[in-house]
Amino acid sequence: MTNYSEVRTKLQIEIDNKSDNDLAFLTHYLQNPKNGVSKYFKAHAVNYLSRLYEELSMAEDPIFAPYLPIKWDIAFPPPTSPKFKFIDLFAGIGGIRLAFQNLGGKCVFTSEWNNYAKRTYESNFGEVPFGDITKINTSEIPDHDILLAGFPCQPFSIAGVSKKNALGRAHGFLDETQGTLFFDVARIIQDKRPKVFMLENVKNLASHDRGNTFKIIFNTLKELKYSVHYKILDAKHFVPQHRERIIIVGFDDRSFHGKEKFEFPTLPRPSQKIQNILETKVNPKYTLTDKLWQYLQDYAAKHKEKGNGFGFGLVDFEGISRTISARYYKDGSEILIPQKGKNPRRLTPRECARLQGFPDEFVIPVSDTQAYKQFGNSVTVPLIQAVGKQIIKELLR
Repeated sequence: MTNYSEVRTKLQIEIDNKSDNDLAFLTHYLQNPKNGVSKYFKAHAVNYLSRLYEELSMAEDPIFAPYLPIKWDIAFPPPTSPKFKFIDLFAGIGGIRLAFQNLGGKCVFTSEWNNYAKRTYESNFGEVPFGDITKINTSEIPDHDILLAGFPCQPFSIAGVSKKNALGRAHGFLDETQGTLFFDVARIIQDKRPKVFMLENVKNLASHDRGNTFKIIFNTLKELKYSVHYKILDAKHFVPQHRERIIIVGFDDRSFHGKEKFEFPTLPRPSQKIQNILETKVNPKYTLTDKLWQYLQDYAAKHKEKGNGFGFGLVDFEGISRTISARYYKDGSEILIPQKGKNPRRLTPRECARLQGFPDEFVIPVSDTQAYKQFGNSVTVPLIQAVGKQIIKELLR
C-alpha cells in the first residue's frame, strides 16, 4: 500500500495558477477505486498519466496498479465504510465537506474555481476540486445522495428577464436564474435528482431585492419537485462568533413524497468565549502598526460624529466576536484583540480557523492574506454538522 504523500510527489500533484482539471480527474479517480464512481474519472485520469509519463520520460506503470489502494496520510482521509455519497459544490476550503465527512459521508465530486482554495482543499482531503462549475456537464458528475453547495449570491432580477431556454427548453423559474451561479445548482439538481440538498448562503439572501431573490430560488426548487425547508441560524451557539447564515434543505418528492420528518437542530446554549480560541504565543507581526491603529481610531471617531456605527471592534475576552469576513486581511478591524501596553492585534490564521470551528489538524498551506480570505468566506463547521446530522437521520430512516 502506497502513501498518498509518495503518490503526490511522484505524480506531481501540485496546484498552481495554470492548473486545469487534469489533477481533479486524477485525484477523484484515486479516491474512488471501488465504489462505482471511478468510471466518471478513469479515462481522463489515464490520458493525463500517459502524457505525464511521456513528458517525464518515465516508464509507464500498469494503470494505477502501483498506487491502489492508497494509504491516505492526510489530515482528513476518506471514510472506509461510508453511509452515503455527497457532492461538494462551491467548495471553498472544504468546511461543508468536513462536516458531512465527519457524519460518515463519502464525497464523490467537488468543484471550486479559486486555485488558492484548491491548494488548501487538496492539502487536507487529498483531492483537487474541479474548476468552473458553469463549464461542467452534469453527465460528468457521479450519482449521489446529497448535494451540498455554499453558492455565491449574485443579484437576480424578476422584471425584464428575457425568456431563454434553460437546459434546452423553457422551464419556468429556471429561465430567471440564467446567468447566475444558482442556475448551475438548479440544473445539477434537476439532472442528478439527489435525494436531499443543502444550500448555504448569507442571511441577507432572504431580504435581498425586497425578498424577490429568495422567492425565485424557493420557487425554482419547488418547481424541481423538492420539499423545501429553510432557516437562519447563528454560529454563536457553537463558536465565539456572531455569524448568521441561511440554510436551505430540500427533500426529493419522488423519494420522500413530502412526508419527511426533518427539523432543524435545537441549538445549544451559547457558551464559547473568544479567549477559548486564542493562541498563547503570537508573532509580533500580527500587532497593528502605530499608523494603522491611529487610522482606525480616526476613522471610527469621524463616523461616530456623523452618528454612524462604523468602526473597529475590540473583543471582550469573555464574549464573542463580530462576523469575520473575507476582507479581514485588509486591516483586521472587525475583530481586534486587546494587548496590555501595546496596540491591539489581528487574529492569527489559526485563530480564524478555530473561530470557524476547524480542528487544529486542519492544514493551512497558503499565505496569511489568502488564509484570512478563505476562513472569512468559509462556513462554520459545527453548525453545518448539526444541520447535517438532522439530514442524515432522515435520509437513513
